[in-house]
Amino acid sequence: MLLPRIFAPVRASPHTSSIISIPTTHVLAVLRTANGASTPVSGSASTPFLSFTRHASHQAQGRANGAKDGPGKRLGAKKSGGEYVIPGNIIFRQRGTAWFPGENCKFGRDHCVFATESGYVRYYRDPFRHPKRQYIGVALKKEDTLPYPRNAARRRRLNMVTAEYEPQPEPPTIEEQVVAGDLQIAEGMAKDAKPVQNLVMGKGYAYREANWDIGRAAERANVQVKEFVPGDRWAAWRKSQARREANIEKKKLRNAGKKTKPAKARKRG
Repeated sequence: MLLPRIFAPVRASPHTSSIISIPTTHVLAVLRTANGASTPVSGSASTPFLSFTRHASHQAQGRANGAKDGPGKRLGAKKSGGEYVIPGNIIFRQRGTAWFPGENCKFGRDHCVFATESGYVRYYRDPFRHPKRQYIGVALKKEDTLPYPRNAARRRRLNMVTAEYEPQPEPPTIEEQVVAGDLQIAEGMAKDAKPVQNLVMGKGYAYREANWDIGRAAERANVQVKEFVPGDRWAAWRKSQARREANIEKKKLRNAGKKTKPAKARKRG
């Protein structure tokens, strides 16, 4: 802060034996000279001078931490390694492709990695797919490690693995049972045997019975159905015609009571 100009003599201190009168504009330098300050004073002896620097007393206006665009985007890992996730859970949010989706994971529209299957999160590298990329995957079992072996069986959408199919032995036919002497079992199977259906391939490669065969299911099952008796269509037509004629007659009678204006004769030019 700048000090005002003082041209009058300045009294140094009541403790001093003499009064020093020095015409000067620097009050602070005069006071130091009068009190015998140890600080050296620059300038001549008649007019001492003290130079000093003015520092800012308040911070300049401006943003403290630079321009900000609202709250943070909350980027980073949302699920740690080994944590259980379900389909749709976001595992990692990022800008760019620092991490790539691996087993049972996919990319989102904003490059986030999310799970497509239920399992446990794994962060890993796969040198067979790409030597420098980092992958995030979901292991279906807690003890599994990623990446899976290249030729290993994969669990697909239904969370199933391929297994060897063991064909079951075919049951013996009726003729074989009769020859073997097991007539009672043969008779029981003959009673429970269903009739062979005549399946025909229709639209969409679907095998089904013909419509006429389906319509006779009640007949084959000895179910009595009430016979359909069609009505007399000729009599119904005659009644409808009589109703139309009667409605026309009524309309004519209603219009007969109304006065109608005579038509104007056209002028011949």
